[in-house]
Amino acid sequence: MLDLFNFSMLIPNGARERAKGEASARASIQLAEYARMDATGVLARLGSGTDGLGPEQVAEFTAEFGPNVVAQEKKKPFLLHVLERFITNPINVLLTVLAVITWVTGSELSDKIGAIIMFAMVVMAVFVAHFQEARSSRAVEQLRRMVSNTATVRREIDESGDGTADDTPPRRVAKKIEVPIDGLVPGDIVFLSAGDMVPADMRLLHAKDLFVNQAALTGESMPVEKFAASDAEAKTALEARCLCFMGSNVVSGSAMGVIAATGANTYFGALAGSLVGQRVETSFDKGVKRFAWLMLRFMAVMVPVVFLINGVTKHDWFEAFMFAVAVAVGLTPEMLPMIVAINLAKGALKMARKDVIVKRLNAIQNFGAIDVLCTDKTGTLTQDRVILERHTDIHGAENEDVLDFAWLNSYHQTGLKNLLDVAVLDGATPDRAARLKSAFALVDEVPFDFSRRRMSVVVHDEAGRHFLISKGAVAETVGVCSRARDEGETVPMTPEKLAEVRAVARDMNDDGFRVLALGVREIGVKPSYSREDENDLTLMGFIAFLDPPKDSAADAIAALNANGVAVKILTGDNDVVTRNVCRQVGIAVENFLTGPKVEAMSDDELTVAARTTQVFARLNPQQKVRVIQALHRDGHVVGFLGDGINDGPALRAADVGVSVDTAVDIAKESADIILLEKSLLVLEEGVIEGRKVFGNVLKYIKMTASSNFGNMFSMIGASALLPFLPMMPVQVLLNNLMYDFSQTAVASDDVDPEYLAKPRQWDLKAIARFMLYIGPISSIFDYCTFGFLWFVLGADAPAQQRLFQTAWFVESLLTQTLIVHVIRTGRMPFVESRASLPLTVTSVSICLAGMVLPFSPVASWFGFVPLPGVFFAFLAAVIVVYMGLTQFVKARMIRRFGVL
Repeated sequence: MLDLFNFSMLIPNGARERAKGEASARASIQLAEYARMDATGVLARLGSGTDGLGPEQVAEFTAEFGPNVVAQEKKKPFLLHVLERFITNPINVLLTVLAVITWVTGSELSDKIGAIIMFAMVVMAVFVAHFQEARSSRAVEQLRRMVSNTATVRREIDESGDGTADDTPPRRVAKKIEVPIDGLVPGDIVFLSAGDMVPADMRLLHAKDLFVNQAALTGESMPVEKFAASDAEAKTALEARCLCFMGSNVVSGSAMGVIAATGANTYFGALAGSLVGQRVETSFDKGVKRFAWLMLRFMAVMVPVVFLINGVTKHDWFEAFMFAVAVAVGLTPEMLPMIVAINLAKGALKMARKDVIVKRLNAIQNFGAIDVLCTDKTGTLTQDRVILERHTDIHGAENEDVLDFAWLNSYHQTGLKNLLDVAVLDGATPDRAARLKSAFALVDEVPFDFSRRRMSVVVHDEAGRHFLISKGAVAETVGVCSRARDEGETVPMTPEKLAEVRAVARDMNDDGFRVLALGVREIGVKPSYSREDENDLTLMGFIAFLDPPKDSAADAIAALNANGVAVKILTGDNDVVTRNVCRQVGIAVENFLTGPKVEAMSDDELTVAARTTQVFARLNPQQKVRVIQALHRDGHVVGFLGDGINDGPALRAADVGVSVDTAVDIAKESADIILLEKSLLVLEEGVIEGRKVFGNVLKYIKMTASSNFGNMFSMIGASALLPFLPMMPVQVLLNNLMYDFSQTAVASDDVDPEYLAKPRQWDLKAIARFMLYIGPISSIFDYCTFGFLWFVLGADAPAQQRLFQTAWFVESLLTQTLIVHVIRTGRMPFVESRASLPLTVTSVSICLAGMVLPFSPVASWFGFVPLPGVFFAFLAAVIVVYMGLTQFVKARMIRRFGVL
């Protein structure tokens, strides 16, 4: 639920910092000890070995340390959840206190009923929102169970015997297996590669060019290189280069390590324990809160005025106080948190039915507010499968040696095998794969990173020769090749040959292929190899892939464009391939920028360029973030759709991060919304759902603001002019309760297509304008009613006050309830646009109940008396004219200011 007011914000920041410091210090001391020990000592301390843990140890450590889950918002018992929802909103506390005061001090039956009504408001605000949110949470949780992150672990497992005898005991062997992250225990041997989330606090046993992003823990923007050697000089655990921490992620390289701490015992878990439950306020939160405080300030001014006027003119200060309390309740937006929660929960439930996981409820509204969607290309716009179509020499002719070297590179790399590697491995026949496996063995590797944009392996053949095989982006790989393989001969890479090679690659790009270059070098024997060895290579040729767009991509982009959302491509791929995909999916590319050009631009220059650029190619992760920040500076609300290692920072930088179930761990962890379906059309549905949520919340806000503003003039005028209270306190409370109940169905209402056609953001000026234009109209008809009751029905003295109060109660209830049907749409109500069935039923039911109440057996409880038939004839005329005048003013506002 959205907490408009949260008492936890009163906790001093210093107290929070001390709690974090003490918790992290305890975790740091133990980890620092492991950093100073050698690998053998660490394994011995943890009761593990290089073969990993056996099943008995896993069971024992699981029982001792529990699941590998950091402190989080655990599901609370029903009563505790309801109590928390009650006490974190001071409006609920205020209403309860007022109800108690009214019950204790009031002597009349109406006072007791008024107290019950105030308490009923609290119950409705708390319980309705709770059950709606719980319903959506259950649906979302069922989907979230379908998305699980795993870690690669070496454990000892029991295998059955060879089958020669029934009593053959099982053999215990060490094997790599995938284990859910929450099933890890201290002592587990874990393997890391690019794109992995570090699943727990680990002491490294082996590392190869390992770079880790631990900004979530330290704030460092640049990745940190990690090593396996002990680090006795590190002053703190975070400074130790042989430790990796939960909450960080692998940018490049590979490693093997032993888990030193899990769950709440990790460094990250210690911090998370003091931060659990805190949320970052979105623009939606801030807008709703500003409106709520505006209404409270409005109440703080009006209530004392009403109290003083009635006390001075009626000389009954207790009655004046009770009336002021009722007015205060009527002006308090006590149902706003409930309305917001119902709308967001309903939106999450709708998205869950479309197999979309909403990790953060407010992301639904933010999704509707985006006007720019930035998206990666591979795996998002294109299918999550790639087909190896060609393996050619430098002239573009098919070449089997190129396929052999490409297969060796993809097979022997220990990092994350992406879609291109899978396509290369699938491109070889079983016989070819078996031959290459037996003929070559892995010696070392140089993992991929986003600056080199290539990765290399070193293998040796049966004769003992060592070969470095490098595969990567054409520009970066050709750049380290000094020679080329040309029809069986090795020739120098002359400027003419370089131009010829680039032309071949460009021609394949123009044909829609994604092209990688392949360079090879016979290299001397060394203890280890590094990126410095990637030079003086011989260019063998190219491998070309087809990266077909998803079937739904073109329709989804067209739908987003039609709904006012511009789509921009932010990709690490080259611009030629990207523009070809853009043509296939219907993105008109008028301007494009590459990573080097983005890097050379200042922030201001990039902000200007981003306005007219549709494609940003050859970007590294930080350059993607810079583009999103440039769009933010230009006033855009930005969504980002990505699934790769390099998309994590961009997903966090965007207003709404969207990923897919097949994404790498870091992308799913960073996203606000996860798509389980392959179709991208759900993006448009999400945008529309977000706008519906915002539109329906805004309906309630506009109706509440205009009604309260009009009531201010009516209450003040009636209090000053009448010799009695214009409405009894219990009647004011009942009126407010019945009206609020009629609005609980607003979440089910439809929203005009023209309102959904473009992004919507908070505009308090527009709300204030609506309040100033529409609010006074209700006062006009309130005063007409006062005049009719005074002059026509003779309710002009205290003896006739019950008639006056009953009639104004009915008129006020019916007009503010039925006017919803005019305010809810920018069109002609009932003709061009009709309210949803639930909203129609609740509003009509409340109106009928309001008209029947004066004639019911309980009328005396509320001080009602039967009304004459002539009043209902007058009331019908008032409603018709009131709705007609409001429609006229609304239409003028739309013509002058645009969509309502």
